[in-house]
Amino acid sequence: IVLLLTGLPALAQEPRQPTHEFHLDNGLKVIVREDHRAPVVVSQLWYRVGSSHEPTGQTGISHALEHMMFKGSENLEPGEASKLLGSLGAQENAFTSRDYTAYYQVLSREQLPIALEMEAERMHSARLPEDEFLREMEVIKEERRLRVDDNPNSLAYERFLTQAHMASPYRQPVIGWMHDLERLTIDNLRTWYRTWYQPGNATLVIVGDVSLEEVRPLVETYFGPIPAGEVPPHKAPLELPGGAQRNVTIDVDVQLPSLILSFNVPSLSTAADAWEVHALRLLEGVLDAGYSSRLPSRLERESAVATSAYASYSAFTRGDTLFTLSGLPNPAREVTLEELEAALWEQIEELKNNPPDSAELTRVKTQLIAEDVYARDSITHQANLIGQLESVGLSWQLIEQDAAALEAITPEQISTVARRYLVPTRLTRGHIVPRPAVADLEQAPEAITTEGAN
Repeated sequence: IVLLLTGLPALAQEPRQPTHEFHLDNGLKVIVREDHRAPVVVSQLWYRVGSSHEPTGQTGISHALEHMMFKGSENLEPGEASKLLGSLGAQENAFTSRDYTAYYQVLSREQLPIALEMEAERMHSARLPEDEFLREMEVIKEERRLRVDDNPNSLAYERFLTQAHMASPYRQPVIGWMHDLERLTIDNLRTWYRTWYQPGNATLVIVGDVSLEEVRPLVETYFGPIPAGEVPPHKAPLELPGGAQRNVTIDVDVQLPSLILSFNVPSLSTAADAWEVHALRLLEGVLDAGYSSRLPSRLERESAVATSAYASYSAFTRGDTLFTLSGLPNPAREVTLEELEAALWEQIEELKNNPPDSAELTRVKTQLIAEDVYARDSITHQANLIGQLESVGLSWQLIEQDAAALEAITPEQISTVARRYLVPTRLTRGHIVPRPAVADLEQAPEAITTEGAN
């Protein structure tokens, strides 16, 4: 309570941590952030390649390569690096997104050289054996079945995104389409590795109980000898600005219907004016940032038209993105998808015509800034922020400027971005509905809506 009453200045005064940046001659960018609260360090290597870089017919190849990077390198057998790190009490893993692929280790500061040596080795001499590849592709296909094909909500959202992203490769699933996974070859994978896993296409982020003086010689020792390769060109995934409202009805094995309204909007990487992005972030917060925000308080508790209602916006991507409203209509009140949508539009129109008052906006700003400040207790969170920004073409220094950027947004700017971007010509409307029973299909086949139909 005291925090909310004292407001934004106390949060904005969070002391800055010493952060250093340098490049190796081969193009590798290195960012070292000091955090001496515990004798622990996180090392992350980020490659600027993800599913949005993949050509038609090879979806899922970035994620497949991520799996294969644990299958041995010049001096290590498959799985040997993981066993060694495990014996030291270290944590390690990797992840692939639409924009990047990252590998990380969390370990004691004395063990950092081990992590750097192993990461450098697999940057330039991963083995990628064909027998391991064939086995791993079966694992990935099963992963797709479990996470997507046998998960009705995930399957529905995957198919919804193919319509929401009309012109952007963000329509492609990170895990890949099953028919592409079935025809990927080890030669495809090796070519992808040689193309994208170059020092100049990577950022090494180290956060923890270290100094620049001790880290720089280690990085130069292990990564410096790697030859510089040709870095492929990066083109931001841009979306059509508007002009077409899309409607998609997807019938899957869900128990209850749900609604998705997504609007094509810019990210911080593509926006002409950065303030618009920060205003969209705060617009998301006004709608859905905690118990007292508008969607849960008005749609879930007051009118009870929804059992749940959400807003989401990803500001830090390398291409245009989506501002999404979604929800489940209240079955106890027999609310329809159309009635829930009308209630959501009512909230949108109110914000277009009436800016939030200063007290509401201050509460949202305070909450967003506080969440970020508290999350920085984690060195992994700090590294994630740095790596994500750098990998989408932004600067890690935005971390230090973010609180001020949010504070500068006015209530009128919230209404401005709502009027500019939350409009029908930027909208994809998704109805996720329970799949009709077989008997219903036989009696009324004309009632079935084709998935993905406009």
